[in-house]
Amino acid sequence: MTFKHYILFLLLFCSVIAKGQNQPYVDDKLFHIGFSLGINFMDYYIQESNVAVNGETYHVRQSGLMPGFSVGFITDLRLTKHLNLRFTPALHFGEHQLTYKTASGADIQPTPTNPIPNKLSIRELPISLPLYLKWSAEREMNYRPYLIAGGGVKIDFLSMGNKSDEAIKRNNLDYFLEVGAGCDFYFPWFKLCPQLTYSIGFNNLIVPLEDRFTPEQIATQVEPAPFYTQAISRMLFRQLTLTFNFE
Repeated sequence: MTFKHYILFLLLFCSVIAKGQNQPYVDDKLFHIGFSLGINFMDYYIQESNVAVNGETYHVRQSGLMPGFSVGFITDLRLTKHLNLRFTPALHFGEHQLTYKTASGADIQPTPTNPIPNKLSIRELPISLPLYLKWSAEREMNYRPYLIAGGGVKIDFLSMGNKSDEAIKRNNLDYFLEVGAGCDFYFPWFKLCPQLTYSIGFNNLIVPLEDRFTPEQIATQVEPAPFYTQAISRMLFRQLTLTFNFE
């Protein structure tokens, strides 16, 4: 799409929501459903262990935020004029990239006898099962801003099982709180609701090597290298999501 197309779309969008009041009684329904599409940015809060591994201490950081995709289903129960209870299960596709450095700040240099990269990619495919309370302001013509807050559980399908070749093994179950804000835009046949939310996980996702291997296996391990896990003491999940709800 060119810049001219974006301007035409914006003008059409504004003309639709400004022309009279669309669906004046839609918010009086006791129950309704919908679906959501969105973009997510997954992040880790990492607490380093500062433990020496083979005489070297490693630092680890997540390098940048990589966009992912989210798709979900919406169920909404009207409690009062301004308050709704919502259950919105969603499937998220995302990826993290961790960068490891030595204590001096130098990159880890792979060699033919030690082919260990300093960057590690971790893919996630979690399903989130959140329950929210949605507080909506008074409706003004064809828009109505709102705040949302709640929590739930998250299950990551890609971290299930005990794969010995994984550089980092993660717990597949997490608990989270989520807050956000959005705005309902009323069209003649549906509501479009852009929404921005931020999730905070509370479960330590890192699985220690001691829970996966014997001491002898850890001592002789080359690939995956033990420092990938041993450099981290806590790894907590974070996620920023821009969602477009269709209700």
